[in-house]
Amino acid sequence: MNPYIPIIVIGAIGFGFAAFSVVAGALAGPKRYNRAKLDAYECGIEPSPQAQGGGRFPIKYFLTAMLFIIFDIEIVFLYPWAVAYDELGLFGLVEMMIFILTVFVAYVYVWRRGGLEWD
Repeated sequence: MNPYIPIIVIGAIGFGFAAFSVVAGALAGPKRYNRAKLDAYECGIEPSPQAQGGGRFPIKYFLTAMLFIIFDIEIVFLYPWAVAYDELGLFGLVEMMIFILTVFVAYVYVWRRGGLEWD
């Protein structure tokens, strides 16, 4: 149980910070709402009109966000490999080349399918 105490402490600190943030936001936030505070803010310009019920966002926004998250998380795996490169030796090099090849193939697939186009 002793090695798990730091993990439990970090988890408790994270949970405490999240709970404190929610409570502090509720206590310190505005109590009186008006139309200007409830309007969407779009970089200082008038919000564009939307259909009743909020309208629909084009799926390309969500796909772009998903692609960013996927490639970002895959690239994050390069950091531990770089830190432990000396200890992994040839096995680590081969495994990372396979991983980078997989990421590159996925990137080329998305590029060829037009997933990176900003129409």
